[in-house]
Parts: sequence; C-alpha cells; structure tokens
Amino acid sequence: MTSRTDAAPIEVRPAHDDELERVVRLRWLWTVNDRGERPDMTEAEYVSAAAGWARQHAASHVAFVAVADAEIVGMAWLALAPRVPTTRSLDRLSGDLQSCYVVPSFRNRGVGGRLVHVVLDAARERGAEHVTVHTSPDSIAMYERNGFEPHARLLFADTANIA
Repeated sequence: MTSRTDAAPIEVRPAHDDELERVVRLRWLWTVNDRGERPDMTEAEYVSAAAGWARQHAASHVAFVAVADAEIVGMAWLALAPRVPTTRSLDRLSGDLQSCYVVPSFRNRGVGGRLVHVVLDAARERGAEHVTVHTSPDSIAMYERNGFEPHARLLFADTANIA
C-alpha cells in the first residue's frame, strides 16, 4: 500500500525482521522526546532488548510501519490474544492496537489513519472478533475517523489505582 504525501511516497506495511531495531527506536524517541520520560536504561540497551522482545513475541504482537525514503516514520502494533471458547466457537481472538506513533514531521498527513487501517485489516484477516485501543485524548478523533467508536460495554481498570 503506497501513496504520495507531499514529496515523499509513504509505504505502510508489516515490518520486516531486520527493521525491528528501527521500529522499537521509535518507541524510545516517543517516550523520551515527546513524553519527556526518564528511561531506566540507555537507548542502546532498550533497542536491543525491545527488538529481542518483538522477535520473541512475533506471533502475538505484529509490527507495522510507515516508510518514507527508506526511513521508518511511523509504527503501530497489533497485539492478539486468545479468548475463552464459547459454545459457538472454540477458536476466538481479540486484538488491541498498541503503540501507534508517527514522527512529528509526518503528522497530519493521514499516516496514522493508514497505520490504523492496516492493523484493522490484519486483525480481520486473522479472525479477531474486535480490536480495542487505549489512547491519549489528543488521538481520540483520529481513531474515531478510522473506525473506532466508544462502546458501552468496554470498561477500564487501572490496576495501580485499585484499592
């Protein structure tokens, strides 16, 4: 799936194994630069460990990338989880869209929406019954434009705050 945004064509697709270090580095940049969080390890330590984690969990956590001029400018992950069997289906899955991020210079060009759609398509192809997303208030409108909607039956408990 390739399209032209400004001067750079942007390809959105599953990440290749040899790109995982660059993909997880986006998570580092997002956390440190955008959120201002102080990491407990160096960037090199994180990239090595997180890429190893991604390879170890490749069956349940599928990485997707947005690429412009051979540079990874966005990512999104599909986390798949088996669901308890019902009397109508023994093989059930749910999906969760995680860590959708686009570098600041490529935002507001539809890249995030394209990442959302490739994740939703992959979830559908794998038979996921639904996909959830946990997002910041700033991204709610983008997710709603791309197929997500509030649901009365979805609740959230922050285990750190449960008495």
